[in-house]
Amino acid sequence: MDFRNGRESDNVEDRRGQGGMHLGGRGKIGIGTIVLALVAMYFGIDPSVVLNTAGVGQPTAVEESRTTQPRPPAEDQLARFASMVLADTEDTWGAIFKGGGRQYQEPRLVLYTGATRSACGVGQAAMGPFYCPADGKVYLDLAFFDELHNRFRAPGDFAQAYVIAHEIGHHVQNLLGISDKVQQARERISEREANQLSVRLELQADCLAGVWAHHADRSRKVLEAGDVEEALGAASAIGDDRLQKQAQGYAVPDSFTHGSAAQRVRWFRVGLEQGNLRACDTFSVAGL
Repeated sequence: MDFRNGRESDNVEDRRGQGGMHLGGRGKIGIGTIVLALVAMYFGIDPSVVLNTAGVGQPTAVEESRTTQPRPPAEDQLARFASMVLADTEDTWGAIFKGGGRQYQEPRLVLYTGATRSACGVGQAAMGPFYCPADGKVYLDLAFFDELHNRFRAPGDFAQAYVIAHEIGHHVQNLLGISDKVQQARERISEREANQLSVRLELQADCLAGVWAHHADRSRKVLEAGDVEEALGAASAIGDDRLQKQAQGYAVPDSFTHGSAAQRVRWFRVGLEQGNLRACDTFSVAGL
């Protein structure tokens, strides 16, 4: 991506190098983790990922460290890149909302190390990036980008930008009231049907990430050769089927909460190619 002429966002809250959280009490699950697991369920994330991370041989958060630790220059470069991606999403969604007669409320991006407090509980790096609707913030441990490259084999700056844009997509859903409607519907249906709604919510966030990329490139020419392939590779790498096969050797479609690799790629491409919110109505189509 070419952000040489881009600006950095004023909505970045940098908690890196604070040591994350002082932790203690191995094998216990803190109330903050439980709350975060419930929020994970709200947005279709498997809560066992949160609970297992906190409860199996892992410490429970007690209090936040105030000790500042030195950061490597490469990490500061990633932080600056993340800030520029956030700024670009602000410009894009601000214009889209204004065109629809609404005002876009900009979210904040919290950069942290290891673990940090949020209005949704204690966020941990093992969860990956997440959006907390209670405080309107996206939480990101920059170490996830290394995992994206090494574990998921999805390298490149646009793959990283896609991850941020997906979480911003959840913020857009929250502002539009879509997330609340999905949660209300989930409370009245079976677990299998609730999972299907979660998949549609996540695929819509993928599509919204594509909408951002469409407008960012159209107005500011930020995409370079290979960028789209990087994003599609990231979308494919974190499909439920790919992740389940890596973890247990087989996939269980009824348990999907984010969508298959093919579905995630498809809906990001839909947003990228069509560039409008109407194209991202994943709740009305019969087949995903």
